[in-house]
Amino acid sequence: MNRRAMLTAVAAATALPALLSSTATFAQASMAPSDAEKKHADDTKKVGSLSLATSRVATEKASDPMVKEFAKWEVAEQETIADILKSIKMEGKAQGALQRPSDSEVEAIDEESKSALEKLKVTSGAAFDKAFVTAQLDGHKKLLAIQEDYLKVGQNREHLSVTKLARGQIKEHIDHLDMVKSKVG
Repeated sequence: MNRRAMLTAVAAATALPALLSSTATFAQASMAPSDAEKKHADDTKKVGSLSLATSRVATEKASDPMVKEFAKWEVAEQETIADILKSIKMEGKAQGALQRPSDSEVEAIDEESKSALEKLKVTSGAAFDKAFVTAQLDGHKKLLAIQEDYLKVGQNREHLSVTKLARGQIKEHIDHLDMVKSKVG
């Protein structure tokens, strides 16, 4: 089993049930998530949605096999994160099945992000690969900063635990993207 699959399995097996049970605890205690948790979730969703949207495009358009493979991993990861963030906001019983966001949900992004996505969609070949990797590096650096900022102020143990796991994977992605960038330019 590769490292990514193992980390994802561990995260799903340990952190997700705790996170989802904490959501039930919030509902039972009539407590809302703090401003820090809300900001973290909103900021992560905003940057993650663009990453997911561009990665969905890259699974079809990437010409370099390493870029295509990264895009596939990123889609799986961002769909999982989107599902977790959505489930945190919902009251009631959690679902075990992954609820992938629709294209319309993912593409409900700000105008700057929509413009970047549209530019990427009309690019092809090696230029696409380079633009995608550059955009992913930029997005992952933003995601890392969001996680680091939340880890300084967060109070919810389960939310912090998931954030720590996400931070580790984001760092891994940045390293991987740096490697791919050296290959594609």
